[in-house]
Amino acid sequence: MHTPTPTQYELRFQSLFHSGRGFSFPCDSEGHVDLDGLGDSVRESYLYARAVVGRELAAPAILPCTLH
Repeated sequence: MHTPTPTQYELRFQSLFHSGRGFSFPCDSEGHVDLDGLGDSVRESYLYARAVVGRELAAPAILPCTLH
């Protein structure tokens, strides 16, 4: 019997200049990222991504990500 895999979400920032590049971070269905739950380097990457939206990265999209 197949049990459905729980769906979580990711906040994805796509590069404006390099197709297929960008950043993604775990979030809730509304796009809220738990900063306290991120490691230091991931938190720094998240803050960087937010700071360069419109210059290097597109506005983030909330996407479902099914865990395997």
